[in-house]
Amino acid sequence: MSTDLGITLAEYVRGVASGEISCEEYVVATLDRIEKHDAKLHAYVSVDADAVEAAKGVDAAVRAGRDVGALAGAPFGIKDNICMAGTRTTCCSWMLEDYVSPYDATVVDRLSGSGGIVVGKTNMDEFAMGLTTEFAAFGPSLNPWNTECVPGGSSGGSAVAVSALECIASLGSDTGGSVRNPASFCGIVGYKPTYGRLSRYGLVSYANSIEQVGIMARSVEDVGIVMNAISGEDKMDDTTRRDVRSGADHTPDHIADIDGGVEGMAVGLDVDSFDESTDVGSAVRRAADAFEAAGATVTDVHIDHGPSSVASYYVLTAAEAGSNLARYDNLRYGYDMPQEGYEYNAYISRARSRLGPEVTRRMILGGFVPSAGHAGKYYLKALKMRDALSAQVDGVFADGNLACILSPTVPVLPFKFGEKIDDPVELFRMDSNTVLANLTGRPSISVPFAMSSGLPIGVQLTGSLDSDAQLLRIANTIHASSESKGAPQL
Repeated sequence: MSTDLGITLAEYVRGVASGEISCEEYVVATLDRIEKHDAKLHAYVSVDADAVEAAKGVDAAVRAGRDVGALAGAPFGIKDNICMAGTRTTCCSWMLEDYVSPYDATVVDRLSGSGGIVVGKTNMDEFAMGLTTEFAAFGPSLNPWNTECVPGGSSGGSAVAVSALECIASLGSDTGGSVRNPASFCGIVGYKPTYGRLSRYGLVSYANSIEQVGIMARSVEDVGIVMNAISGEDKMDDTTRRDVRSGADHTPDHIADIDGGVEGMAVGLDVDSFDESTDVGSAVRRAADAFEAAGATVTDVHIDHGPSSVASYYVLTAAEAGSNLARYDNLRYGYDMPQEGYEYNAYISRARSRLGPEVTRRMILGGFVPSAGHAGKYYLKALKMRDALSAQVDGVFADGNLACILSPTVPVLPFKFGEKIDDPVELFRMDSNTVLANLTGRPSISVPFAMSSGLPIGVQLTGSLDSDAQLLRIANTIHASSESKGAPQL
C-alpha cells in the first residue's frame, strides 16, 4: 500500500481503483502531515477528523466492486468562504468566527458526490480581500518554499495545503487572481474557469459579477479531473452556463484531449506584461521558447491593461463589496457585544471596527465610488473601461487563430512578510496581469514553470470564452516543459 503524498490526483484515483492505494491510509497520512506541519504553515483554519471514516467507506466500496466516483476518496482542502453544511464558514473574519453553514455550496456537493473527501477549511485573506493572506484575521499562512515569504492570496491557505502535500487538490475563489496568484507563489497549478463554468452558489459573495470558484492542484490533468466532477449548470446560480460553442446541455470533457499538444497552434505573447531583464520576465521568454519547441507559433500581442485594468477592477469590486458587506451588521451575523446603550448606527460602527484594515478600506471605497456626485467620475468610467478591455481582448482573439495569451502570473517573486503591507497601491499592482481574465470573464491558468532563489515562478495562460478544455490542453504542454519540479522540503 502506498502513502506517497506527492502523487497526482490522476495517479491516486487509478491506484485506489486498482486496490494499490488504500484511501484510508492516504487520508490518515494526509491528516498526520497536517498535524506535523500546519501549526507552522497555517494552511488550515479547521480540520475534519471524520474524514478517516469516509475514507474507510471508500476502501469498503472498492473491495465490494462498487463505483467510488471520479475522485475516489481524494482529500481536498476548501477555502473558508465556501459553505459546507455543519461546518464553520468564517471567511477568516471575526465577524463570522462562529457561523456554521446550514447547507453545502454546489461545488462542495458535487465534489462529495464524486467521491471527494474534504479534510479541512483553508486559510484566506479576510472576506477574500487581499493578495498575501496577511489580512487573515486568525493569522497568515506561510509559503512552504520559504516561510519568511508570503504565499500569495487571497486563497493562500488552499495553495499552501496543495504545495505542502497537506491535500491532493483544493478549491479557492478567484476575484482578481486569488487562485492564480498564490498558485504561482507556491509552485502549483491554479485555474480560474470561464465565468459561469462553476457554480457560485454557496460562495460567500465579494464581487458577484467577477468572482469565480477556482481549482488548485499539482498537475493540469488533475484540474481537468476536478472540473469534470464539479462544473456545469446549476439551477441555484443563474450565472452558470452551457457550453456556448457547441450549444450542448452538458459541459465538455476537460481531460479527453489533455495530451493533444500544441502543434500548429498560435500563442500570443503579451509583451507589455513583463520586463525581460527580471527573473520573472526571463522565465516567460523561456516559456515562449518552449511553446515554439513544442510546435506552436508565438506572436507578440499588445493589450493596454496594466494600470487601467487594475484601477477599473478595484473600483468595480469595491462597489460590489460595499453592497455585499452591508449585511454584516452584527445583528444577523457577528460576535457577542452588548446592544444596550448604543444608538443603531453607533452600534454597527463599533461592531464593524473589528473588521480588518483591507476590508475596511474596500468598504469605504465601495461606499464612495458609486455615490451621488462621484459615480460618473469613478464607477461609470470603470464600467466603460471594463467594456473597452473586453472589446480589446475580443479583437486579439477575433480571427480565431490565437489559442491563448501568455504572460507572467505575478510580475514579482514571492516577497517577505510585511514588505508591502503598508503600501496598498504597490500590492494592487501585483494584480496587473491577473485581473484582465476576471474583468472579461475569460478562463486563465497559472502553471509553475521556473525557480529563482529557491522560489517558484508561474506563467499565466488566458484563453477565449469557453475555451476551457483547450486551455487545459495547452497548459498541460507547457507544464511538461516546466523547470520547476517537486514539492518543497519541510
